[in-house]
Amino acid sequence: MANSREKLGSRLGFLLLSAGCAIGLGNVWRFPYVTGTSGGAIFVGIYLLFLLAVLPVMVMEFSLGRAARANLGHAYTRLQPKGGKWHWLQPITLVGSYCLLMFYTTITGWLLSYCWYTASGQLSGADTAFLGKFFETTLSEPTTQVVGMSLAIGIAFIVSLGGLQNGVERVVKVMMMGLLAVLVLLVIRSVTLPGAAEGIRFFLAPDVDKFAEVGFWNVCNAAMNQAFFTLSIGIGGMAIFGSYLEKERSLTGEALWVAALDTFVAIMAGLLIFPACSAFGVQVNAGPGLVFITLPHIFNSMPLGQLWGALFFVFMSFAALTTVIAVFEPIVSYCCDVHGISRKRSTIINGLVLWVLALPCALGFNVLSFIQPFGAGSMILDLEDFIMSNNLLPLGSLCVLLFCCHKWGWGWDKFVAEADQGKGMKFPHWLRGYLTYVLPCIILVIFSIGYYEKFFK
Repeated sequence: MANSREKLGSRLGFLLLSAGCAIGLGNVWRFPYVTGTSGGAIFVGIYLLFLLAVLPVMVMEFSLGRAARANLGHAYTRLQPKGGKWHWLQPITLVGSYCLLMFYTTITGWLLSYCWYTASGQLSGADTAFLGKFFETTLSEPTTQVVGMSLAIGIAFIVSLGGLQNGVERVVKVMMMGLLAVLVLLVIRSVTLPGAAEGIRFFLAPDVDKFAEVGFWNVCNAAMNQAFFTLSIGIGGMAIFGSYLEKERSLTGEALWVAALDTFVAIMAGLLIFPACSAFGVQVNAGPGLVFITLPHIFNSMPLGQLWGALFFVFMSFAALTTVIAVFEPIVSYCCDVHGISRKRSTIINGLVLWVLALPCALGFNVLSFIQPFGAGSMILDLEDFIMSNNLLPLGSLCVLLFCCHKWGWGWDKFVAEADQGKGMKFPHWLRGYLTYVLPCIILVIFSIGYYEKFFK
């Protein structure tokens, strides 16, 4: 089975696929806001430290996938010692990927819809009151929500049917190149606006007073969460791309490249948002309101605003679609690996199942709005996001760590031997104690804080 497995066509394809899986909405509607309100450059420095702190888990996922030539769940089964129980974790890739796409496809549908709304001029000249009402109306229309979600799934479905190299790799490479090009263009326009300098200072200049106001531990917690979740580790997205990789290059350097691309997009997003908000005297917020209300209002205030607004939503759609396509791949591959079916059949079956499972989120803002899992004002999306972000990602990463660091798993020596195969940067062996004892505690702290923030604060 290992010899007949599909392979990626290039190193660039591997890097852009992995980065596409990691780069998503959190880079745009959370990272800049948290940076600006948590001390600017001080937060960015702390964030980069935590990014390096959790990066070894990505190296581990790449290693597991490449060594087993399979998805993460199947890797546990193939690489576990005799008599081990790690095969019980086999469904983790399927469950985790499905949970993410169940709500992510709905948000992607919003972005695709707004590409049309902006390009067609429906939002031209609108103020924030109109934009806010327009967004609420969009969410309240079941047909619009289901069509947008279906379009997002349909694109991933068609790309997957094209195969690994000719479909997934080729399309994601084009989208990622387009994403980066459009982002650079938007940033150049934003930083050259009159009054943009104040926004740049707010974003990147060290702000000791704001850092002290938020508090050292709160800033550290925010930076740790952002670094941990931005890498999309724990559910097997990185393992599957590792399984398609040859052994010509070591994996530590590859993980650093992926993290660098992810961080570049996050910082560039801040250089897009804060200078623009500063230039037009608009208060920065986080979440959907930033993307669908605040920024469209700013673009409407610019010369050629319709063009800049359309480019922004093209950028956002590419960021979301690369994630959808990249996360759909582990689902398709899982069924090929575990059940021995063809890519075409796996794509058709999982495409239909995903569409059904994504319906509750798409309808959660209208037909099913009476379902409020966390109390008044909460939505089905909030529940699915909580299951994913606060449970599957940290616990999945903890399992990867334990499996690679202990002899009752795959074991440290086998992990390092796989990670170091090929030319390039070697894995720092002196991190063994930190990864075996310290990082698992950090992940448990993240897990505990997530529950405290949700249910007890």
